[in-house]
Amino acid sequence: MNDRRKIPEGWDTGAESIDSQDDFKVVGHSPERVDALKLALGKGTYADDVDLDGMLYLKVLWSPHAHAIIKSIDTSKAEAVPGVELILHHGNVSRIPYTTAGQGHPEPSPYDIFIFDRKVRWVGDRVACVAATSERAAARAVELIEVEYELLEPIFDSRRSADEGAPVLHDQPEATGLPDYEKDRNIAAQMLVEHGDMEKAFASADLVLEREYSVPYQAHCCLEPHVALTWLDEDNRLVVRVATQVPFHSRRILARILEIPLNRIRVIKPRIGGGFGGKQEILLEDLPALVTLRTGKPARLMHTRSEEFCSSRTRHPQRLRWKTGVMKDGTIVAQELEVLANTGANGAHALTVQSCTAGKTLPLYDAEAYRFIMKTVYTNLPPGGAFRGYGGPQGFMAMETHMDEVADKLGMDPIAFRRMNVIAPGHDNVLAKSLGEGKEGPPQRIRSNAIQECIDRGAAAIGWERRDSLDRDGPIKRGMGMTCLMHGSGIPGVDMASARIKLNEDGSFNLHVGATDIGTGSDTILSQIAAEALSVPLDKIVIYSSDTDHTPFDTGAYASSTTFISGQSVKKAAEGAGRQLREAALEMWRVHGKEKKLDDLRLEDGHVRAADGDSISYADICLSTFYEHDQHQIQDHGSHMTFECPPPFSAHFCEVEVDTETGGVKLLKYVAAVDCGVAIHPASAEGQTEGGAVTSMGYALSEDYIFDEKGKLLSDSFGDYKQFTALDAPDFETILVKSFEPAGPFGAKSVSEIPADGPGPTIANAIANAIGIRFRDLPITPEKVRRAWLDQQSSGE
Repeated sequence: MNDRRKIPEGWDTGAESIDSQDDFKVVGHSPERVDALKLALGKGTYADDVDLDGMLYLKVLWSPHAHAIIKSIDTSKAEAVPGVELILHHGNVSRIPYTTAGQGHPEPSPYDIFIFDRKVRWVGDRVACVAATSERAAARAVELIEVEYELLEPIFDSRRSADEGAPVLHDQPEATGLPDYEKDRNIAAQMLVEHGDMEKAFASADLVLEREYSVPYQAHCCLEPHVALTWLDEDNRLVVRVATQVPFHSRRILARILEIPLNRIRVIKPRIGGGFGGKQEILLEDLPALVTLRTGKPARLMHTRSEEFCSSRTRHPQRLRWKTGVMKDGTIVAQELEVLANTGANGAHALTVQSCTAGKTLPLYDAEAYRFIMKTVYTNLPPGGAFRGYGGPQGFMAMETHMDEVADKLGMDPIAFRRMNVIAPGHDNVLAKSLGEGKEGPPQRIRSNAIQECIDRGAAAIGWERRDSLDRDGPIKRGMGMTCLMHGSGIPGVDMASARIKLNEDGSFNLHVGATDIGTGSDTILSQIAAEALSVPLDKIVIYSSDTDHTPFDTGAYASSTTFISGQSVKKAAEGAGRQLREAALEMWRVHGKEKKLDDLRLEDGHVRAADGDSISYADICLSTFYEHDQHQIQDHGSHMTFECPPPFSAHFCEVEVDTETGGVKLLKYVAAVDCGVAIHPASAEGQTEGGAVTSMGYALSEDYIFDEKGKLLSDSFGDYKQFTALDAPDFETILVKSFEPAGPFGAKSVSEIPADGPGPTIANAIANAIGIRFRDLPITPEKVRRAWLDQQSSGE
């Protein structure tokens, strides 16, 4: 074992705690979700499932041009439509720059957008908004708004956007960004990070390989579109019921751009019909809020499916150049990644998505030296934003395809090559400090890491030993590919969550969390953590989440933080309540003449039990503290922030059939072996893994944004946008590999984003294995495959 493979003395990797999870009674099991029954019964829990008297319905006029100045707006004909009550546009709203990115304060994204602006920057940008007593009247009025535009030259090619003389999108003086922001050159963010002596490392390498890759736009495709309802309560406060992943960020940003005190706003997050990062945006709630404030009436705005594609947010397209220096024996000595990202017309998440493209990928393999060069540029196309994986799917497509190419050049098996270079427990992530959230990040050392077992078990499940003997004789050829992955758990030093818990007379607990369940099952997982800490059945926990008036603060559901960060806040709150239960029981015994020691008391099955066999139920303790002795409410709260960010690890495998006559690629089997620490709810962890992977299967093979020459999106419907569905999904096997993360609640790490990182390169590697053609651009459509196959045959390769 070389020195880098040694675990530092005293460093807890969780290995000695792995078997402790076998004693858990609630955590590590898969009970019925706490919201299962009401969801199955279709109870009204989603944002749009309420009907308010006197509601105004909103419709937006979107820009038909990619780049233009609004010279004039005439709303007189629209105002004459019966039922129209208000029309908003740049001429009658305040001009306050902000970012739609729902991030913590101060957001590490440029303030480059306004509620309405005089300039439009993509086909689908806001121009005006009509509020009327019916959707039909609002839609009719939108058609009658007359706008005179001065057309400007657009820029669509990210490779030309920063060139001298290129059209400048953000020439408004108010637009500001991080220190390297260069709006005069259309640069929304840029970064250069180095570790080690790059030139020396490359010079020492036996082989240096450099390749370029590209990845496209991708739409979130949530079943529930963006929607918000607003009204004034009996105290004349603004209530915002919105499908959001970030209710507290929404409240903070709304207060600023609406110019009202934060304490006059209440944001309610009901059930969410899918988020995937797309609802980590303050995207539309400002418009109904403005209407309600001006009219005093309830207001509702919901995107159509086409508007979801054109006017919400997308995955950032990127062009990536990867360069690796490696020795003959397979040892990697240098890695260099250059990313050119297209953020579209606004810079939401322009820096942080791209820094994660490097932060989640480069550290996976040891090297003496690293270099990351990044530039994110504006174009007159739809804006990028947060999307499940948050830069990971883009980066892993390049890196894990590249690793296969390096292994091929060395004549090594892809698994053997990865095994000898992959990061191990006790390793330092040397790039962690340089790739922080808009500032220097904390150092990171790896604790739990079961990547080698993920490789072993995944390879066995797919039958890797068959790879060289798969059928490739006829026009349909089989291939097999694999990748290794790592991600993160929350944003270290940034994410913070809090929880509050109180005891009831029947021994049950009310749990209040700011965490946002967006369909992932986090309400169940957080309830399990509380139940385990308090040693009660799951049905003794009643959870309330995400109401800014009634639940404590949480940064929101993003960055794979909920189980790891919010879960730890719940554990702290529950442990605090448990301590109070033991203290109350001790006092009850003392009053009855029984002297015991606090340290000898334990929580078990809804009772406080003493070492001598005495016990008191939580219900009796509560009745005593409510009505009889030392009267008080047993309750506690916990907040959690950490500088740790334990990566989950995973190995993905797939087997494909490639039809060389049609170019079609069929996924036969997909295996995802994942180390997410202790899976709090194993069935949900499996569901997250399958769902996340299927999301990226479409990214790999079929999904793309197709624009015309003027920047108008043509694939703006489910008929034209070829999203993967359940019918396209292959035989799927998820393997949860046991590990224990010492920094996580009951040993847990994240699991929700890492599966989205794998399918692109795994499928590309399998196709290369099948037909000997390496695809470096997603999606790998039948047209590309067929064309490449014909080119290969004609060239005689």
